[in-house]
Amino acid sequence: MNTMDRIIDFAASHHGSRDAVLEMSRNSHAVRDLAKVPDDRYLATMTRCVFNAGFNWKVIDNKWPGFEAAFEGFDPHKLAFFGDEMLGQLVSDARIVRNGQKIKATLENARFVADTATEHGSFGKFLKAWPGDDQAGLLDHLGKKGSRLGGATGQYFLRFSGHDSWITSGDVCRALVREEVLDKPEAKSKSVMRKVQTAFNHWHSESALPYAQISRILALSVG
Repeated sequence: MNTMDRIIDFAASHHGSRDAVLEMSRNSHAVRDLAKVPDDRYLATMTRCVFNAGFNWKVIDNKWPGFEAAFEGFDPHKLAFFGDEMLGQLVSDARIVRNGQKIKATLENARFVADTATEHGSFGKFLKAWPGDDQAGLLDHLGKKGSRLGGATGQYFLRFSGHDSWITSGDVCRALVREEVLDKPEAKSKSVMRKVQTAFNHWHSESALPYAQISRILALSVG
């Protein structure tokens, strides 16, 4: 593997300068204290990511005020309690995208967030307490305990929630192939995700840069 300093040089060759790369790669979604984010905002972000998957993001953005109203502000404790009763009305609610499976996933994720908050004090406290060098384990947990939060959806949920997280996008995977971390430009199995985690931990320790910024630099380094 190349050093992160060398990878920044690769990115700079495509994007003008090292300073430009470091500025472009900053995580605009970063949150100073995950524990202070209300539970309803975590559920809202989960829902947005679930509905964005395989769909036109602009449509979801345009309808988002309707989502907030239809899901009653995404209060996870309320939705967890009344979810089964609300399912029928939500699948016919024109204010949202009427995808029954994704609506059901939102109600199931309300229970996930509510149960996690009950156990840890809040969902944000749970995220904050998870070791930063084990995002692969956190993603596995989200995939098992949440609904439709596996793969890229879970990764985007973490990033958009403000978590310092990497994303195995196409460009990141291509960079990881170049760095001989991956054999092919995809990261799906647990064993491969562990290899990705090990590489990111190495670069994080070496450079002291946030994981999310390392992820963006890798993407920028391929073009």
